[in-house]
Amino acid sequence: MHSSETSHRAQSARKRHSQGYAAVFATVLIWSTPSLFQFYLLRYYEPFAQNFYRYSCAFLAILPLALYRFRRSGPRLSWNLLGICLLPALPNVVHQVTQVASLHYMGPGVYAVFIRSSVIMTALLALVFFPEERWIIRQWQFQLGTLLGLLGAVGVFWFQPSFQAGHVSLVGLAIAFTASFCWALYGVFVKRPAARFGTIRSFCAISFLTSILLLPLTFVFGKIATPLQVGAEVNWILLGSAVFCITLAHVLYYFAIREIGVALSQTLQLLSPLGAVLLSTWIFHERFSQAQLWCAGVLLFGAFLATRVKPSVATATAENI
Repeated sequence: MHSSETSHRAQSARKRHSQGYAAVFATVLIWSTPSLFQFYLLRYYEPFAQNFYRYSCAFLAILPLALYRFRRSGPRLSWNLLGICLLPALPNVVHQVTQVASLHYMGPGVYAVFIRSSVIMTALLALVFFPEERWIIRQWQFQLGTLLGLLGAVGVFWFQPSFQAGHVSLVGLAIAFTASFCWALYGVFVKRPAARFGTIRSFCAISFLTSILLLPLTFVFGKIATPLQVGAEVNWILLGSAVFCITLAHVLYYFAIREIGVALSQTLQLLSPLGAVLLSTWIFHERFSQAQLWCAGVLLFGAFLATRVKPSVATATAENI
């Protein structure tokens, strides 16, 4: 009887482990597409309206699951929860706007590679905010990975074919680095609410606050009436990108973290730029110079080295959403 129970538990553990791998590879596929959706929608939605409506849809999609969690067990919905989640929501707003604005200066494939520099920036910020993790900066893997990653990020942007024609602006590079830095800042700040309230509850609150913060910005700087001015097909694509790339990806990624761990789940996300590059080349005919491809390899290798000693903070919780 005891042997049978042990065998059943081992079989169940193997099954959940396999499901964890399936979930993480699903997120790799999903997170190959956000920059493609954003690049397409940029023809119809300026950055503020695009992100306001995408995050509003993502919030409404996750709300039923979050309400179920709130009613079932654990911390309840409160002003305290919203207050704690406000801190990560602020850099998230800046990231969402600047990442779309970056697509004015680079293709979706280039951006998908460039944003991986946030892995290194997150580790650097973690050293600042979490003193217990500062031993990591003494590791040669982290030092070398940081240097290679940042050099590769600049190279991926700098060696675009359009640069030779004078079409690449240093302003674009600054906007892209702002997007990457704010995503890293969000990753560090989200650690506390995720640990205290759970991932589903905290993401629901953060997506709600992000939408609320984007609303006045859209009124002032954007075009709030855009959904009424574009076709139904465009709006369906926006809705699909929100549910697919934000809500579904979050649920799958958190499940993967629970089953196979943070380190492996995050490291495997370094495969997603490959999918983005291939899809962007196919769909948008984006061109990549040989120097760019070498720099992309340097960036991803640097990020890989950095993750070998990076603290287990909930950093890449929603990479390129």
